[in-house]
Amino acid sequence: MSKLTKATPEALMPTPAEGKRRRTFLKAGGTLLLSVFAPLSAHAMQILAVRVWPAADYTRVTLENDAELKATHFLVKDPNRLVVEIEGLTLNATLKELVAKIQTNDPYIKQVRVGQNRPNVVRLVFDLKAEINPQVFTLKPVGAYQHRLVFDLYPASPIDPITALIEKGEWHKDDAPVTAPSVDHTKTDKAIIADAKEQKDTKETKDSKETKEIAPANAQIRMITIALDPGHGGEDPGALGRAGSREKDVVLAIAKRLKAKLEQIPNMRVMLTRDGDYFVPLQTRVSKARGVQADLFVSIHADAFIEPTARGSSVFVLSEKGATSTAARWLAKKENDADLIGGINIKSQDRHLAGVLLDLSTTAQINDSMKLGKVVLKEIANVNRLHKASVEQAGFAVLKAPDIPSILIESAFISNPEEEARLTDDGYQDELAEAIVKGIKKYFAKNPPMSRSKLA
Repeated sequence: MSKLTKATPEALMPTPAEGKRRRTFLKAGGTLLLSVFAPLSAHAMQILAVRVWPAADYTRVTLENDAELKATHFLVKDPNRLVVEIEGLTLNATLKELVAKIQTNDPYIKQVRVGQNRPNVVRLVFDLKAEINPQVFTLKPVGAYQHRLVFDLYPASPIDPITALIEKGEWHKDDAPVTAPSVDHTKTDKAIIADAKEQKDTKETKDSKETKEIAPANAQIRMITIALDPGHGGEDPGALGRAGSREKDVVLAIAKRLKAKLEQIPNMRVMLTRDGDYFVPLQTRVSKARGVQADLFVSIHADAFIEPTARGSSVFVLSEKGATSTAARWLAKKENDADLIGGINIKSQDRHLAGVLLDLSTTAQINDSMKLGKVVLKEIANVNRLHKASVEQAGFAVLKAPDIPSILIESAFISNPEEEARLTDDGYQDELAEAIVKGIKKYFAKNPPMSRSKLA
Protein backbone atom coordinates (compact mmCIF):
# COMPACT_ATOMS: atom_id res chain seq x y z
CA MET A 1 0.00 0.00 0.00
CA SER A 2 1.35 3.36 -0.93
CA LYS A 3 1.81 6.10 1.66
CA LEU A 4 -0.33 9.21 1.42
CA THR A 5 1.66 12.35 2.00
CA LYS A 6 0.23 15.70 2.99
CA ALA A 7 0.76 18.30 0.36
CA THR A 8 2.58 21.37 1.53
CA PRO A 9 1.82 24.84 0.17
CA GLU A 10 5.11 24.73 -1.63
CA ALA A 11 4.10 21.44 -3.25
CA LEU A 12 0.93 23.05 -4.66
CA MET A 13 2.92 25.80 -6.33
CA PRO A 14 3.45 25.09 -10.06
CA THR A 15 6.89 24.69 -11.41
CA PRO A 16 7.98 27.45 -13.83
CA ALA A 17 7.23 25.18 -16.78
CA GLU A 18 3.82 24.21 -15.43
CA GLY A 19 2.95 27.82 -14.72
CA LYS A 20 3.74 28.80 -18.27
CA ARG A 21 1.51 26.05 -19.59
CA ARG A 22 -1.31 27.05 -17.25
CA ARG A 23 -1.09 30.70 -18.21
CA THR A 24 -1.29 29.73 -21.85
CA PHE A 25 -4.39 27.64 -21.16
CA LEU A 26 -6.11 30.40 -19.20
CA LYS A 27 -5.34 32.89 -21.93
CA ALA A 28 -6.89 30.61 -24.55
CA GLY A 29 -9.85 29.91 -22.27
CA GLY A 30 -10.39 33.60 -21.69
CA THR A 31 -10.51 34.17 -25.42
CA LEU A 32 -13.06 31.39 -25.71
CA LEU A 33 -15.21 32.90 -22.96
CA LEU A 34 -15.10 36.30 -24.60
CA SER A 35 -16.18 34.83 -27.92
CA VAL A 36 -19.15 33.14 -26.25
CA PHE A 37 -20.36 35.82 -23.86
CA ALA A 38 -19.20 39.10 -25.32
CA PRO A 39 -21.81 40.84 -27.54
CA LEU A 40 -21.11 40.34 -31.22
CA SER A 41 -20.48 43.45 -33.25
CA ALA A 42 -23.31 44.13 -35.70
CA HIS A 43 -22.64 43.08 -39.27
CA ALA A 44 -22.47 46.13 -41.47
CA MET A 45 -24.88 45.31 -44.27
CA GLN A 46 -23.81 46.43 -47.72
CA ILE A 47 -25.88 47.73 -50.61
CA LEU A 48 -24.56 45.87 -53.66
CA ALA A 49 -26.60 47.50 -56.42
CA VAL A 50 -29.45 49.93 -56.98
CA ARG A 51 -31.83 49.74 -59.94
CA VAL A 52 -34.79 51.86 -61.08
CA TRP A 53 -37.44 50.67 -63.57
CA PRO A 54 -39.80 53.54 -64.55
CA ALA A 55 -42.98 52.73 -66.46
CA ALA A 56 -46.52 54.05 -66.87
CA ASP A 57 -47.84 51.01 -64.99
CA TYR A 58 -45.62 51.65 -61.98
CA THR A 59 -42.04 52.54 -61.06
CA ARG A 60 -39.92 49.97 -59.26
CA VAL A 61 -36.84 50.78 -57.18
CA THR A 62 -34.67 47.85 -56.10
CA LEU A 63 -31.88 47.79 -53.53
CA GLU A 64 -29.83 44.60 -53.71
CA ASN A 65 -27.89 43.78 -50.56
CA ASP A 66 -25.93 41.02 -48.84
CA ALA A 67 -28.52 40.50 -46.08
CA GLU A 68 -32.22 41.07 -45.53
CA LEU A 69 -33.02 44.68 -44.72
CA LYS A 70 -35.79 45.95 -42.46
CA ALA A 71 -37.56 49.05 -43.71
CA THR A 72 -40.46 51.24 -42.62
CA HIS A 73 -42.19 53.80 -44.82
CA PHE A 74 -44.84 56.50 -44.73
CA LEU A 75 -46.38 59.05 -47.09
CA VAL A 76 -46.34 62.82 -46.69
CA LYS A 77 -48.58 65.25 -48.60
CA ASP A 78 -48.22 68.85 -49.79
CA PRO A 79 -45.97 68.10 -51.56
CA ASN A 80 -46.30 64.34 -52.07
CA ARG A 81 -43.36 62.39 -50.68
CA LEU A 82 -42.55 58.79 -49.79
CA VAL A 83 -40.22 58.46 -46.81
CA VAL A 84 -38.37 55.18 -46.25
CA GLU A 85 -36.13 54.36 -43.28
CA ILE A 86 -33.83 51.34 -43.53
CA GLU A 87 -32.32 49.87 -40.38
CA GLY A 88 -28.85 48.36 -39.97
CA LEU A 89 -27.39 50.32 -42.84
CA THR A 90 -24.61 52.81 -43.32
CA LEU A 91 -24.66 55.11 -46.31
CA ASN A 92 -22.23 54.01 -49.00
CA ALA A 93 -21.25 55.09 -52.50
CA THR A 94 -23.49 52.49 -54.18
CA LEU A 95 -26.60 53.71 -52.39
CA LYS A 96 -25.74 57.31 -53.29
CA GLU A 97 -25.90 56.25 -56.97
CA LEU A 98 -29.68 56.03 -56.58
CA VAL A 99 -29.91 59.83 -56.86
CA ALA A 100 -28.48 59.84 -60.38
CA LYS A 101 -30.59 56.87 -61.53
CA ILE A 102 -33.90 58.76 -61.35
CA GLN A 103 -34.83 59.74 -64.91
CA THR A 104 -36.57 62.98 -65.82
CA ASN A 105 -39.31 61.06 -67.64
CA ASP A 106 -40.13 58.89 -64.62
CA PRO A 107 -43.95 59.09 -64.29
CA TYR A 108 -43.95 59.04 -60.49
CA ILE A 109 -40.57 60.09 -59.02
CA LYS A 110 -39.31 63.65 -59.33
CA GLN A 111 -36.10 63.08 -57.37
CA VAL A 112 -34.76 61.13 -54.40
CA ARG A 113 -32.73 62.30 -51.43
CA VAL A 114 -30.52 59.88 -49.51
CA GLY A 115 -28.94 60.46 -46.10
CA GLN A 116 -27.74 58.93 -42.84
CA ASN A 117 -30.69 59.81 -40.63
CA ARG A 118 -29.07 58.44 -37.47
CA PRO A 119 -26.50 55.74 -36.64
CA ASN A 120 -27.32 52.55 -38.58
CA VAL A 121 -30.44 54.09 -40.13
CA VAL A 122 -30.53 55.42 -43.69
CA ARG A 123 -33.43 57.57 -44.85
CA LEU A 124 -34.66 57.82 -48.46
CA VAL A 125 -37.08 60.58 -49.40
CA PHE A 126 -38.79 60.23 -52.77
CA ASP A 127 -40.21 63.51 -54.05
CA LEU A 128 -43.23 62.45 -56.09
CA LYS A 129 -44.92 63.77 -59.22
CA ALA A 130 -48.28 62.27 -58.32
CA GLU A 131 -50.13 60.57 -55.51
CA ILE A 132 -49.07 56.93 -55.25
CA ASN A 133 -49.96 53.67 -53.57
CA PRO A 134 -46.59 52.16 -52.54
CA GLN A 135 -45.76 48.53 -51.93
CA VAL A 136 -42.55 47.86 -49.99
CA PHE A 137 -41.37 44.27 -49.63
CA THR A 138 -38.29 42.04 -49.52
CA LEU A 139 -37.22 39.20 -51.80
CA LYS A 140 -35.00 36.31 -50.82
CA PRO A 141 -31.96 35.36 -52.93
CA VAL A 142 -32.87 33.72 -56.23
CA GLY A 143 -30.96 33.16 -59.46
CA ALA A 144 -28.17 35.71 -59.78
CA TYR A 145 -29.71 38.02 -57.17
CA GLN A 146 -28.97 38.27 -53.46
CA HIS A 147 -31.43 39.82 -51.00
CA ARG A 148 -33.58 42.58 -52.48
CA LEU A 149 -35.57 45.38 -50.92
CA VAL A 150 -38.21 46.55 -53.40
CA PHE A 151 -40.33 49.70 -53.63
CA ASP A 152 -43.17 49.48 -56.15
CA LEU A 153 -44.79 52.89 -56.69
CA TYR A 154 -48.25 52.40 -58.20
CA PRO A 155 -50.59 55.27 -59.11
CA ALA A 156 -53.20 55.95 -56.42
CA SER A 157 -55.92 55.30 -59.02
CA PRO A 158 -55.18 52.08 -60.98
CA ILE A 159 -54.78 52.58 -64.73
CA ASP A 160 -57.54 51.02 -66.81
CA PRO A 161 -55.93 49.18 -69.77
CA ILE A 162 -58.37 50.58 -72.34
CA THR A 163 -58.01 54.13 -71.00
CA ALA A 164 -54.23 53.75 -71.31
CA LEU A 165 -54.57 52.74 -74.97
CA ILE A 166 -56.94 55.65 -75.68
CA GLU A 167 -54.43 58.08 -74.17
CA LYS A 168 -51.70 56.62 -76.41
CA GLY A 169 -53.92 57.09 -79.45
CA GLU A 170 -54.08 53.33 -80.02
CA TRP A 171 -57.80 53.03 -79.28
CA HIS A 172 -60.89 54.97 -80.23
CA LYS A 173 -63.39 55.93 -77.54
CA ASP A 174 -66.26 54.89 -79.78
CA ASP A 175 -64.92 51.33 -79.92
CA ALA A 176 -64.29 50.92 -76.21
CA PRO A 177 -66.77 49.15 -73.92
CA VAL A 178 -68.63 51.44 -71.57
CA THR A 179 -67.09 49.50 -68.70
CA ALA A 180 -63.87 47.64 -69.42
CA PRO A 181 -63.88 44.22 -67.74
CA SER A 182 -60.94 43.48 -65.53
CA VAL A 183 -59.94 40.94 -62.91
CA ASP A 184 -61.18 42.07 -59.50
CA HIS A 185 -59.07 40.35 -56.84
CA THR A 186 -61.81 40.84 -54.25
CA LYS A 187 -64.48 38.88 -56.10
CA THR A 188 -65.71 35.47 -55.08
CA ASP A 189 -65.31 32.35 -57.19
CA LYS A 190 -68.92 32.56 -58.37
CA ALA A 191 -68.55 36.19 -59.41
CA ILE A 192 -65.38 35.45 -61.37
CA ILE A 193 -67.02 32.50 -63.11
CA ALA A 194 -70.04 34.68 -63.95
CA ASP A 195 -67.72 37.32 -65.44
CA ALA A 196 -66.03 34.73 -67.63
CA LYS A 197 -69.39 33.42 -68.85
CA GLU A 198 -70.62 36.95 -69.55
CA GLN A 199 -67.55 37.76 -71.64
CA LYS A 200 -68.03 34.48 -73.52
CA ASP A 201 -71.71 35.21 -74.13
CA THR A 202 -71.03 38.69 -75.49
CA LYS A 203 -69.15 37.09 -78.38
CA GLU A 204 -72.39 35.50 -79.57
CA THR A 205 -74.29 38.75 -80.18
CA LYS A 206 -74.51 40.47 -83.56
CA ASP A 207 -72.64 43.55 -84.71
CA SER A 208 -72.75 45.41 -88.02
CA LYS A 209 -68.98 45.69 -88.62
CA GLU A 210 -67.44 43.56 -91.35
CA THR A 211 -63.98 43.02 -92.75
CA LYS A 212 -62.87 41.40 -95.98
CA GLU A 213 -59.21 41.26 -94.95
CA ILE A 214 -59.32 38.29 -92.63
CA ALA A 215 -62.68 36.60 -93.10
CA PRO A 216 -65.20 35.59 -95.77
CA ALA A 217 -67.29 38.44 -97.21
CA ASN A 218 -70.47 37.25 -95.47
CA ALA A 219 -68.89 36.93 -92.02
CA GLN A 220 -70.36 39.26 -89.39
CA ILE A 221 -67.44 40.38 -87.22
CA ARG A 222 -66.11 43.48 -85.46
CA MET A 223 -62.89 45.14 -84.36
CA ILE A 224 -60.37 42.48 -83.35
CA THR A 225 -58.07 42.96 -80.36
CA ILE A 226 -54.82 41.04 -79.94
CA ALA A 227 -52.75 41.01 -76.77
CA LEU A 228 -49.02 40.61 -77.41
CA ASP A 229 -46.94 39.59 -74.43
CA PRO A 230 -43.15 40.14 -74.61
CA GLY A 231 -41.83 37.81 -71.91
CA HIS A 232 -39.75 38.84 -68.88
CA GLY A 233 -38.58 42.46 -68.44
CA GLY A 234 -37.13 44.68 -65.74
CA GLU A 235 -35.59 42.67 -62.91
CA ASP A 236 -36.13 39.51 -64.96
CA PRO A 237 -33.78 39.46 -67.98
CA GLY A 238 -34.94 36.05 -69.14
CA ALA A 239 -32.42 33.82 -70.89
CA LEU A 240 -28.97 35.15 -71.77
CA GLY A 241 -27.06 34.50 -75.00
CA ARG A 242 -23.36 33.71 -75.24
CA ALA A 243 -22.74 37.12 -76.85
CA GLY A 244 -24.60 38.93 -74.07
CA SER A 245 -28.05 39.26 -75.66
CA ARG A 246 -30.94 39.31 -73.21
CA GLU A 247 -34.20 37.57 -73.93
CA LYS A 248 -36.26 40.47 -72.56
CA ASP A 249 -34.76 42.86 -75.15
CA VAL A 250 -35.08 40.51 -78.11
CA VAL A 251 -38.71 39.57 -77.51
CA LEU A 252 -39.76 43.20 -76.95
CA ALA A 253 -38.21 44.15 -80.30
CA ILE A 254 -40.03 41.28 -82.03
CA ALA A 255 -43.32 42.17 -80.33
CA LYS A 256 -43.08 45.80 -81.45
CA ARG A 257 -42.47 44.71 -85.06
CA LEU A 258 -45.38 42.32 -84.84
CA LYS A 259 -47.64 45.02 -83.40
CA ALA A 260 -46.82 47.41 -86.27
CA LYS A 261 -47.61 44.75 -88.87
CA LEU A 262 -50.88 43.65 -87.26
CA GLU A 263 -52.11 47.22 -87.00
CA GLN A 264 -51.79 47.58 -90.77
CA ILE A 265 -54.66 45.10 -91.08
CA PRO A 266 -58.09 46.78 -91.16
CA ASN A 267 -60.17 46.49 -87.99
CA MET A 268 -57.34 45.11 -85.91
CA ARG A 269 -55.65 46.65 -82.89
CA VAL A 270 -52.95 45.46 -80.53
CA MET A 271 -52.21 45.79 -76.82
CA LEU A 272 -48.70 45.10 -75.46
CA THR A 273 -48.58 43.74 -71.93
CA ARG A 274 -45.37 45.76 -71.58
CA ASP A 275 -43.95 48.33 -73.99
CA GLY A 276 -40.70 48.98 -72.14
CA ASP A 277 -38.10 47.40 -69.90
CA TYR A 278 -40.08 46.70 -66.74
CA PHE A 279 -41.44 43.60 -65.04
CA VAL A 280 -45.08 42.52 -65.32
CA PRO A 281 -46.25 39.61 -63.12
CA LEU A 282 -47.69 36.64 -65.00
CA GLN A 283 -51.15 37.05 -63.50
CA THR A 284 -51.18 40.75 -64.43
CA ARG A 285 -50.38 39.89 -68.07
CA VAL A 286 -53.49 37.71 -68.18
CA SER A 287 -55.55 40.40 -66.42
CA LYS A 288 -54.45 43.02 -68.97
CA ALA A 289 -55.54 40.83 -71.87
CA ARG A 290 -58.93 40.21 -70.29
CA GLY A 291 -59.24 43.90 -69.45
CA VAL A 292 -59.21 44.85 -73.15
CA GLN A 293 -61.38 41.88 -74.14
CA ALA A 294 -58.60 40.43 -76.28
CA ASP A 295 -59.53 37.90 -78.96
CA LEU A 296 -56.06 36.34 -78.93
CA PHE A 297 -53.12 36.27 -76.53
CA VAL A 298 -49.63 35.69 -77.98
CA SER A 299 -46.67 35.44 -75.60
CA ILE A 300 -43.23 35.74 -77.19
CA HIS A 301 -40.03 34.23 -75.77
CA ALA A 302 -36.54 33.12 -76.80
CA ASP A 303 -35.60 29.77 -75.32
CA ALA A 304 -32.35 28.67 -73.67
CA PHE A 305 -30.85 25.30 -72.85
CA ILE A 306 -27.71 24.08 -71.11
CA GLU A 307 -26.34 22.75 -74.40
CA PRO A 308 -25.55 25.40 -77.04
CA THR A 309 -26.47 22.95 -79.82
CA ALA A 310 -30.20 23.11 -79.01
CA ARG A 311 -32.01 25.05 -81.73
CA GLY A 312 -35.34 25.67 -83.43
CA SER A 313 -38.67 27.42 -82.88
CA SER A 314 -41.62 26.06 -80.90
CA VAL A 315 -45.24 26.88 -80.17
CA PHE A 316 -47.00 25.93 -76.92
CA VAL A 317 -50.56 26.00 -75.63
CA LEU A 318 -52.03 25.27 -72.21
CA SER A 319 -52.61 21.73 -71.04
CA GLU A 320 -55.23 20.53 -68.58
CA LYS A 321 -53.72 17.07 -68.28
CA GLY A 322 -50.00 17.62 -67.89
CA ALA A 323 -47.19 18.38 -70.30
CA THR A 324 -46.83 16.59 -73.62
CA SER A 325 -43.11 16.07 -73.01
CA THR A 326 -40.49 16.33 -70.29
CA ALA A 327 -38.94 19.27 -72.13
CA ALA A 328 -42.30 21.09 -72.27
CA ARG A 329 -42.81 20.53 -68.53
CA TRP A 330 -39.29 21.82 -67.78
CA LEU A 331 -39.81 24.89 -69.94
CA ALA A 332 -43.19 25.70 -68.37
CA LYS A 333 -41.66 25.55 -64.90
CA LYS A 334 -38.79 27.79 -66.01
CA GLU A 335 -41.16 30.36 -67.50
CA ASN A 336 -43.48 30.18 -64.49
CA ASP A 337 -40.50 30.98 -62.26
CA ALA A 338 -40.37 34.43 -63.88
CA ASP A 339 -42.38 35.81 -60.96
CA LEU A 340 -39.66 34.65 -58.56
CA ILE A 341 -36.89 36.32 -60.58
CA GLY A 342 -38.85 39.45 -61.48
CA GLY A 343 -40.12 39.70 -57.93
CA ILE A 344 -43.76 39.92 -56.84
CA ASN A 345 -45.18 41.05 -53.54
CA ILE A 346 -46.65 37.77 -52.33
CA LYS A 347 -48.90 39.54 -49.81
CA SER A 348 -50.61 41.51 -52.59
CA GLN A 349 -51.23 38.51 -54.80
CA ASP A 350 -54.54 36.69 -54.60
CA ARG A 351 -53.34 33.11 -54.79
CA HIS A 352 -56.91 31.88 -54.67
CA LEU A 353 -57.76 33.84 -57.81
CA ALA A 354 -54.80 32.33 -59.66
CA GLY A 355 -56.20 28.89 -58.91
CA VAL A 356 -59.67 29.91 -60.08
CA LEU A 357 -58.30 31.10 -63.42
CA LEU A 358 -56.74 27.68 -63.93
CA ASP A 359 -60.02 25.98 -63.07
CA LEU A 360 -61.85 28.15 -65.59
CA SER A 361 -59.59 27.12 -68.48
CA THR A 362 -62.00 25.40 -70.81
CA THR A 363 -61.59 22.66 -73.34
CA ALA A 364 -62.99 25.07 -75.95
CA GLN A 365 -60.30 27.64 -75.18
CA ILE A 366 -57.56 25.05 -75.46
CA ASN A 367 -59.01 23.72 -78.73
CA ASP A 368 -59.04 27.24 -80.20
CA SER A 369 -55.49 27.75 -78.96
CA MET A 370 -54.41 24.58 -80.74
CA LYS A 371 -55.93 25.79 -84.00
CA LEU A 372 -54.05 29.07 -83.71
CA GLY A 373 -50.84 27.34 -82.64
CA LYS A 374 -50.85 24.96 -85.62
CA VAL A 375 -51.19 27.66 -88.29
CA VAL A 376 -48.61 29.90 -86.63
CA LEU A 377 -46.12 27.03 -86.25
CA LYS A 378 -46.58 26.13 -89.92
CA GLU A 379 -45.77 29.70 -90.99
CA ILE A 380 -42.74 29.94 -88.66
CA ALA A 381 -41.37 26.78 -90.29
CA ASN A 382 -40.82 28.88 -93.43
CA VAL A 383 -38.33 31.18 -91.67
CA ASN A 384 -36.64 28.90 -89.11
CA ARG A 385 -36.26 25.20 -88.45
CA LEU A 386 -38.65 23.80 -85.85
CA HIS A 387 -37.50 22.34 -82.57
CA LYS A 388 -40.61 20.18 -82.56
CA ALA A 389 -42.84 19.63 -85.59
CA SER A 390 -46.06 19.81 -83.59
CA VAL A 391 -47.64 22.17 -81.06
CA GLU A 392 -46.75 21.18 -77.50
CA GLN A 393 -48.73 21.60 -74.30
CA ALA A 394 -47.81 22.37 -70.69
CA GLY A 395 -49.05 24.30 -67.67
CA PHE A 396 -47.83 27.80 -68.58
CA ALA A 397 -49.32 30.26 -66.08
CA VAL A 398 -49.41 33.04 -68.66
CA LEU A 399 -51.73 31.01 -70.94
CA LYS A 400 -54.47 30.58 -68.33
CA ALA A 401 -56.96 33.19 -69.52
CA PRO A 402 -60.17 31.14 -69.44
CA ASP A 403 -61.80 32.94 -72.37
CA ILE A 404 -58.96 33.88 -74.74
CA PRO A 405 -57.19 31.53 -77.20
CA SER A 406 -53.57 31.77 -76.06
CA ILE A 407 -50.22 30.58 -77.42
CA LEU A 408 -46.61 30.91 -76.33
CA ILE A 409 -43.97 31.18 -79.06
CA GLU A 410 -40.35 30.25 -78.39
CA SER A 411 -38.89 32.16 -81.33
CA ALA A 412 -35.47 30.42 -81.24
CA PHE A 413 -32.75 29.34 -78.79
CA ILE A 414 -30.89 32.42 -77.63
CA SER A 415 -28.38 30.02 -76.04
CA ASN A 416 -27.39 28.82 -79.52
CA PRO A 417 -24.76 31.28 -80.89
CA GLU A 418 -26.08 30.99 -84.45
CA GLU A 419 -29.70 31.53 -83.45
CA GLU A 420 -28.72 34.33 -81.05
CA ALA A 421 -27.22 36.16 -84.01
CA ARG A 422 -30.46 35.70 -85.96
CA LEU A 423 -32.63 36.83 -83.04
CA THR A 424 -30.75 40.11 -82.83
CA ASP A 425 -30.86 40.64 -86.60
CA ASP A 426 -33.46 43.11 -87.89
CA GLY A 427 -34.11 41.00 -90.97
CA TYR A 428 -34.87 37.83 -89.05
CA GLN A 429 -37.05 39.67 -86.53
CA ASP A 430 -39.05 41.08 -89.43
CA GLU A 431 -39.41 37.68 -91.12
CA LEU A 432 -40.52 36.07 -87.87
CA ALA A 433 -43.08 38.80 -87.20
CA GLU A 434 -44.41 38.45 -90.76
CA ALA A 435 -44.77 34.68 -90.31
CA ILE A 436 -46.79 35.15 -87.12
CA VAL A 437 -49.03 37.70 -88.86
CA LYS A 438 -49.74 35.23 -91.68
CA GLY A 439 -50.63 32.56 -89.15
CA ILE A 440 -53.01 34.88 -87.29
CA LYS A 441 -54.71 35.97 -90.53
CA LYS A 442 -55.19 32.34 -91.59
CA TYR A 443 -56.62 31.50 -88.17
CA PHE A 444 -59.22 34.27 -88.37
CA ALA A 445 -60.05 33.41 -91.99
CA LYS A 446 -61.24 29.99 -90.77
CA ASN A 447 -62.36 31.07 -87.30
CA PRO A 448 -63.86 34.57 -87.58
CA PRO A 449 -64.48 36.09 -84.16
CA MET A 450 -68.13 36.19 -83.20
CA SER A 451 -69.69 39.61 -82.76
CA ARG A 452 -70.19 41.09 -79.36
CA SER A 453 -71.97 44.19 -78.17
CA LYS A 454 -70.46 46.74 -75.85
CA LEU A 455 -70.67 45.93 -72.18
CA ALA A 456 -72.77 48.34 -70.15
